[in-house]
Amino acid sequence: MIDLHDKGAFIIDAQKARQYALKLLSYKARSQKEIEERLKKKGFTNSTITSTIKYLKGIGLIDDLSLAKNLKNKALDTKLLSINGAKSYLIRHGISRDIIEEIFQSEESDDLINAQKLIDRKINSLVKYSPEIIRKRLYNLLLRRRYQYDTIIKALKKIKTEED
Repeated sequence: MIDLHDKGAFIIDAQKARQYALKLLSYKARSQKEIEERLKKKGFTNSTITSTIKYLKGIGLIDDLSLAKNLKNKALDTKLLSINGAKSYLIRHGISRDIIEEIFQSEESDDLINAQKLIDRKINSLVKYSPEIIRKRLYNLLLRRRYQYDTIIKALKKIKTEED
């Protein structure tokens, strides 16, 4: 037999969880995992979290696939991360590996082009340094953005031919 007091408490708890989740989503789009973590941190029960996630998915406020596509574009086009860097970026935002593999499956982006864009963006602020220091700083920048070694070397060779 279900206690009406327990059922009423669950409904109130669920409403609070929905309100909190909607508040979080009003700031920025979030993945299902991010919402679940924030709700757990706030102290909501697993059943309340599950019902809240189901509700938010039902009305279309949580869509990890479209969020992943947007984050991928941001990582590659704005942040100029490598493919590996973009994948890590999506993982940090709570996107599942299955979705990440799905959206990168047809990826045509060339890391060398993005590396070159990043170098072009950064090189103007490095003109006061010697060529060795410029190359070292650009190498470290590209390494932090998770570019492969061979991509970094190719991008830096293009700079060498431009300086000569």
